[in-house]
Amino acid sequence: MTDFRMEKDGDIAILTWDAEGRSMNVMTREAFAELDALIDAALSDDSVKGIVLTSGKTDFAGGMDLATLASIRDEAGDAPAQALFDFTMAGHMALRKLERAGLDPKTNKGGKPVACAIPGTCAGIGTEIALACHRRFMAEGRGRIGLPEIKVGLFPGGGGTTRYSRMVGALQAAPVLLEGRMLDPRAAKSAQLIDEVVPAEELLDRAKDWVRTATDADIVKPWDKKDWKMPGGAPYHPAGFMTFVGASAMVNHQTQGVYPAAKALLSAIYEGAQVPFDTALKIEARWFTSVLMDPTSSAMIRTLFLGKQALEKGANRPEAPDQSVQRLGVLGAGMMGAGIALVAAQAGIDVALLDQSREAAEKGRAYTADYAEKGIKRGKTTPEKAEAMLARIHATDDVADLADCDLIVEAVFEDPTVKAEITARVEAVLGEEAIFATNTSTLPITDLAKASKRPDRFIGIHFFSPVEKMMLVEIIKGRETGDRAVAKALDFVRQIRKTPIVVNDARFFYANRCIIPYLNEGARMVTEGVAPALIENAAKLLGFPLGPLQLIDETSIDLAVKISKATKAAMGDAYPADMAPVDELMTWLAGEGRMGRKAGAGFYAYDDKGKRTGLWHGLADRHAPAATQPELTEVQHRLMFAQVLEAVRALEDGVLMDIREGDVGAILGWGFAPWSGGPFSWLDLLGAPYAAARCDELAARHGDRFACPALLREMAERGERFDRRFTAPGADAA
Repeated sequence: MTDFRMEKDGDIAILTWDAEGRSMNVMTREAFAELDALIDAALSDDSVKGIVLTSGKTDFAGGMDLATLASIRDEAGDAPAQALFDFTMAGHMALRKLERAGLDPKTNKGGKPVACAIPGTCAGIGTEIALACHRRFMAEGRGRIGLPEIKVGLFPGGGGTTRYSRMVGALQAAPVLLEGRMLDPRAAKSAQLIDEVVPAEELLDRAKDWVRTATDADIVKPWDKKDWKMPGGAPYHPAGFMTFVGASAMVNHQTQGVYPAAKALLSAIYEGAQVPFDTALKIEARWFTSVLMDPTSSAMIRTLFLGKQALEKGANRPEAPDQSVQRLGVLGAGMMGAGIALVAAQAGIDVALLDQSREAAEKGRAYTADYAEKGIKRGKTTPEKAEAMLARIHATDDVADLADCDLIVEAVFEDPTVKAEITARVEAVLGEEAIFATNTSTLPITDLAKASKRPDRFIGIHFFSPVEKMMLVEIIKGRETGDRAVAKALDFVRQIRKTPIVVNDARFFYANRCIIPYLNEGARMVTEGVAPALIENAAKLLGFPLGPLQLIDETSIDLAVKISKATKAAMGDAYPADMAPVDELMTWLAGEGRMGRKAGAGFYAYDDKGKRTGLWHGLADRHAPAATQPELTEVQHRLMFAQVLEAVRALEDGVLMDIREGDVGAILGWGFAPWSGGPFSWLDLLGAPYAAARCDELAARHGDRFACPALLREMAERGERFDRRFTAPGADAA
C-alpha cells in the first residue's frame, strides 16, 4: 500500500497524499517514511525547481493515526518513552528538511519553494505539515483547518506548537492551540494558518504559479532570520512575561489542572521561546512524549478517538442492508422535536414535523429558521444553504402526511398514555417497512412497545438537549426490538453526524442511570451539611462542566420530583430508604417555587435576565453547612463512585454491551470527567484493587449505594483491567 506519490509537472514536483484504502488521509509510520523519502528525492533532483504538496482526496488530512502512537509505545518494551521521542523527532527532522528545502545554512539562499494546496478539511499533523511549507493555499468553502489535538488529550507535537506560536505569538496562538478550534478558510487566513483562499478549481494552478515565481526571501521562515523576535515578546521581555502569566492563569482556569496536555503545551511554548528553533523542537518533542506517557492521555485517546471513531463507524451495528433515512417523521414540535427536525434537515433529510395544530408545527419549524439566521450572521452558513435546509422541513397537523416516512421519531410529552395514543394513530398510516422510534429519557421501551402492532420495529432513540449541540444519541433496544430497527437507528445517527451508543432496555437506560446518582449525591451532601460551594467546586475540579446542584437547576427541580415519585411508585418497597432526605429537599424547593433555572430560582439565585448570581443563601436556613467539612477527595470520590458503580452495574445487568459505549456515552452525554476517559477508564486508572477497597470504605461511611459490585470485586481479586477484559475483538487499545 502507498500513501504518497510524486509526479512532475515540468520543473515542479507534485507530492500527492492519497492513502490507499482510506476515505481520509491519516498519518502512519509507513506514510511518514514515504513522505520523507519523496522529500529527499525532490530536493536532490536538479530538474525540480520547487514542490507542491496536495491531496488526492476531497480533504487534505484527518490527522495522525493515533493507533500508531499506541503501537509504538507497546512495541518498545522497557523504553516506550525513548521510542515515542525518537519517532516524534524523526517527524520533526522530516518537516524541518521540507521547511529548509535546501537553503544554505549560512546565506539562506538556494532553496526550493514549497507550497501546500489544501483542497478540504485539514487537521492535526496535516496542518503541521502545511505550517512547514512556505505558502499555504486552501480551497474556498471546502472544510476547515486546525489543530484539534487538545480535544483527545494531546497537543500538536509535530512542530505545530512551536511553529504556530512563533508565527503569531503565544496570545494569538491560544484559541487555536488550547481550544482546538477548526476554522473555515476565511477565518484560518485571518489566524495565519493559511496564506490564500482560492477557488477550488484554481487551487493547484495557483500553488504551482507561486512556486515558479517565489524567491529565496519568500521561503526563509522568520525564525531562521538573525533578527527574529517572538511576536508579543519573549518570556523574559516585559510584554511577553505578562502574556505567559495570563496564559498560565487561563489554562488553569479552563482545565482545573486535570488535563496534562494543556499545561505541557504552554510549557513547550514558554521554554521553546527562549532557545533557537531546532532546540525548541526538541523541547516540544519531550513534552509531547511526556503527555503520551501520561495514563490520562492514553485514556482520552482510547475513548475520544479510538472508541468514539469505532462507534461512529458502526462497531456494534447488526448485519442489515443500508438503512439510511429517506424521509423522517417527527411527532411533537416542542423543543426536542424541533431540534431533531433541525439536525435531520441539516443532514439533507426530508422531514415531516407533526403537532396537534399547524400553528404549533410551524412554531417548531421556526426553530430551524432562527438557528439558520444566527448561522448566517456568524458566517457559518449562507442564505442559500439556510433556505434549502428550511425547505426540507414540512410542518403539518395531518397524520396522513407521514405515510411515506421510513423512520418516525416520536418526541411528545413524557406520558405513557399520550405516547401510546400517538403510536397507534401513526402506525395506522405507515408503510410496513417503516421503523417507529420513541424519544424518551426514562420510560421503559418494552412497555411503550406494547402500544405498537409491530414491536420488532419499535425502538428507543434518546436525544440529549439541546439536540443540535449534544453529540451523543442513546439507542435503546426493547425486549422485542429487531436487528433492522437497530440498524436503522444507527444509520440515522450516522447521517446526522452524531455518536451512537446501543443499550438494552432497563429503568433509566444507561445515561440517566448514571447521571441521577450524581445529582442525588450532590443533593444528599447538602442535607448532610456539606457546603454547597465545596460540592460544586469539587465536581469542577474533576473536570465536570457543571456541578450536581447546577445541573439539577438546568434540568429543573420539578422534573427531579416527578422522576422520584414515578420511580418510587414503580419500585415500591425496593425504593432505597436513603433517598428520603433527597426527596424531601427537592419537594421543599419545588414547594418554595424554586424550580431551577427556568424559574429563575433553584439551588442558585438568578438575576432578571436568567444569569446565575451565585448559590442561593436561603438554602442554609434549612441545611446549614456543618462546622467541620469533609476533605475534598472524599467529596470527589462520592460524586465519582456514585456514577461509576452504576456503570459497572449496567455492564453486569447486560444494559451495557460494550465498555466503549459506556465510556464514550458518559463523556459525550453528561461531561463525565473527560480527562479520565470515562467511568471504566477511570477505574482502570485507579486499579481494580484500590477501587474495590475504596468502595468498602465509602459503603461503611455512607451506605450500601457504594457497595462494591461483584464484577469489580472479582476483577480486583484477579488484578484485571476493564480495557483488557472487555476490549471488543479487533478493537484497538491505546
